[in-house]
Amino acid sequence: MKRPVSKTPEQHVPVRLRVLRNGDKKNIRSLVIGPEISPGWKLQCTKVLNLPSAARRLFSEKGKELFSLEDLQRDELVYVSCGEHWINPDLSIAQQKKQVFLRSLELDISKIKTFCSMHKVEALVLEVQSDLACGGKLAVNKPAADFEEEKQGKEPKGRQLGNAALITGDAPRETLDSHARAHLRMEACRRTLKYAWQDPSYSLAADGSLPKKAEKEPFENVQPPKKHSHFSKQSRSRKLCHQEFEYRDGQIISLAAPQLVLGVQGPKPRSGTEVILVEKKSDESHQHWTHKTDGRTFHLVSNPDLVLAVSMTKAKSEACGYPVIIQKYKPYSNGAANQKWDYMEKERAFTAFHSTALDKQITAANSSGLCTSSVTKENIEQPGYSYISPDGKRKLMLCLACGRSLRAKLELKELLPRASFLCVSGSEQKFELPGPFKVISVAKADLSSSEAEDTLRYYEKRLSSLRMKTRACSASHVGVAASCQKAVKIIAYKNGNGYRNGKLIVAGTFHGLLAECTERLQLTRSASKIYTRDGTTILTLHGLVLWAIREKLTQRDPSGQEKSTESVGTEDIAVQNTEGCRLDFVEGIDKSLLAHVLRSPVAVWVSCGEPFLPLNAPWKSEKLKKQNWLKRAKGLAELDTMKHKVRQLKGRRVAACQPAVMVPTGSPLQPVVVEGGWTEQTQEETKLVELIRQTEAHLSEGQELQSRRSLTEAQRAAESQHSLYQAPRVKRVWAYQNGGRPEDGTYVCASAFPELLDDCTARLKMSHPAKTLYTSNGELIQSWDEIEKGMAVCVSAGHGFITSKEKKKMMEVKANYVRIRRQQGPEATDIVVFPSRQLLSLLQLPS
Repeated sequence: MKRPVSKTPEQHVPVRLRVLRNGDKKNIRSLVIGPEISPGWKLQCTKVLNLPSAARRLFSEKGKELFSLEDLQRDELVYVSCGEHWINPDLSIAQQKKQVFLRSLELDISKIKTFCSMHKVEALVLEVQSDLACGGKLAVNKPAADFEEEKQGKEPKGRQLGNAALITGDAPRETLDSHARAHLRMEACRRTLKYAWQDPSYSLAADGSLPKKAEKEPFENVQPPKKHSHFSKQSRSRKLCHQEFEYRDGQIISLAAPQLVLGVQGPKPRSGTEVILVEKKSDESHQHWTHKTDGRTFHLVSNPDLVLAVSMTKAKSEACGYPVIIQKYKPYSNGAANQKWDYMEKERAFTAFHSTALDKQITAANSSGLCTSSVTKENIEQPGYSYISPDGKRKLMLCLACGRSLRAKLELKELLPRASFLCVSGSEQKFELPGPFKVISVAKADLSSSEAEDTLRYYEKRLSSLRMKTRACSASHVGVAASCQKAVKIIAYKNGNGYRNGKLIVAGTFHGLLAECTERLQLTRSASKIYTRDGTTILTLHGLVLWAIREKLTQRDPSGQEKSTESVGTEDIAVQNTEGCRLDFVEGIDKSLLAHVLRSPVAVWVSCGEPFLPLNAPWKSEKLKKQNWLKRAKGLAELDTMKHKVRQLKGRRVAACQPAVMVPTGSPLQPVVVEGGWTEQTQEETKLVELIRQTEAHLSEGQELQSRRSLTEAQRAAESQHSLYQAPRVKRVWAYQNGGRPEDGTYVCASAFPELLDDCTARLKMSHPAKTLYTSNGELIQSWDEIEKGMAVCVSAGHGFITSKEKKKMMEVKANYVRIRRQQGPEATDIVVFPSRQLLSLLQLPS
């Protein structure tokens, strides 16, 4: 008897399956997998099937990717791939090779398309991506000044002067939207409540009071919004507000909100950390920047090795732009254009990618994974790697993209800065390498500024031609019904976006549908999967039509009546067709029903390979963010109330000037103790201060947890599917040599105590192997459990613990010893010390 398909939640037992290589028909092996898909099955399949690389994905017999074993039966056939898409085993070997070749060519073309979209970067300026508040994210985008200049050219001169004074103290408030005006009013109210010495923008009058102008200014020129206001005018003005900054006293200040500056959060910023808006503090080094005009870079004061940069890993969109991060400084003339900035003081803007055209092209090539020899055929200064030729006589150079693609095959060494070379992958020497492309030759791909677009169009036409030939050759195998298929109307959404930002697409082929979805939805990679609303994977257009017919037939009548006999018969045919997924069965369906289904577009969700995300995922994420925001706002309001109460209590205590009470004690050392008085806090004040401290700690912990939970549970599950093996638990510590300064150390990662000692020896370049570890306080570390993540350890070659000051004193003693022997001769250090006569007389006294 067969095992039932339906399983109860309590049945978590391993499943025995028949496994095959992707696209293979022979050598079926039996394997026990379960109870759930975990990294363990990948290692088993890799060994049993003798795969060339690690197993990554599972497919059913019909080509549907599997993410769970719940619906699989005993001894069911599944296909295992090393990461590539499913290959139909019914095709011939030649057709399978053509299919793999087309997918590889499509991947290479996607890299070239990414390069073409980035190598000619337009004038982009720094702007605030969200609202002007603490935590607001930053990006680089098109400047809003272009729109303002066009508007100013058509407006009267007086109106132009009003727009030029935007966001300053004399700016007309009608040019701002309601949100910006509310911020200005709140900021003005906050300024009036400050003490005089806390607000440098106002000066005290002769009688010690604030001037009347300061009290009236926040509410001047505040007019209600007009009924017929233009939204485009407000949005442009707001966009211009978000793009105006000023570099003053080492800080990058937002002119629209002078209390906010650019900075990073966290005790130890690292490369890749996002730059956000933070509250201005004069003593905070994480928000101060050093501008080096010769290198056109802004270095973080707390860590000068980190600079302000533009993230090139995320694709640019018209709404968001490129994110702004801190990045490790790249001392290269080419390949670091995303770290170059220009501060235009008159325009009050920061321009990104302020570098040469060649630097921008090399940076775009490194980000998109292309060989730099396709961009230029000259020796240029760029980052890269080196390796020894197979004959052992030559030292060959590779660019970043080629080095990353060949690091598993060659023993590479990173080049030092200021090295000029041409990548060997694009040279015409006998050491020519395949490079980062799958099928395209690096030497033949000309991606210079004048030929990049033509090269992209050539390979796209080549891909389209090969697809047509492959489709024509496989028409006899698939059936003649494919040529009779009508175009299908589809509403495409991004996977995980729910029903937001859909695009209407009319497609006649499945490959054309994927290409249209990639372009219209502006995906970061080529679209590879299509899902319906219930998570069903669609592999062909006919499969999508059959799914839509089945969904139409399974719906009930609004009045609750059953379907007619003719509809039930048609439904049975549709269900059978869906199970077989044959194209020529479409002709057997009722023509009127088919026309009714094709009349309205079918909703699909497009992904680049990740699993299907539920449709309510964005709604849940927004609801959780709103709840966290309301909870945090309530806590901040309570915190402000408590602080205000503390200030009131302190003011009353100081104003009362109650004298202290002198209480006698019985102690001769301190006979009188002073208690109470106007200088001592009351018990109520002490309790409030402690409650304020606890509330601030709770709010900071909640903010940290909220940042950690930024990914939804579905996204975490999707990311877990890409992990190859379960990585061991490693600990990263800050290690420095015994007797050295802790600042001169480095990070070391290891999973065991002996491994940590070996890594410390290599990373710290010690002359003798490391043998013992100490804490920063000099305590001996004897076991691996005593080491915690992120702690500082002192590494010794066997000597006792010694601080840097003690070692310096020892070095001074040795230096003095050698200096005296050199100046006064060896006899100068031959000193014999005798005890004094007084000491001898004391020792000789009788007891």
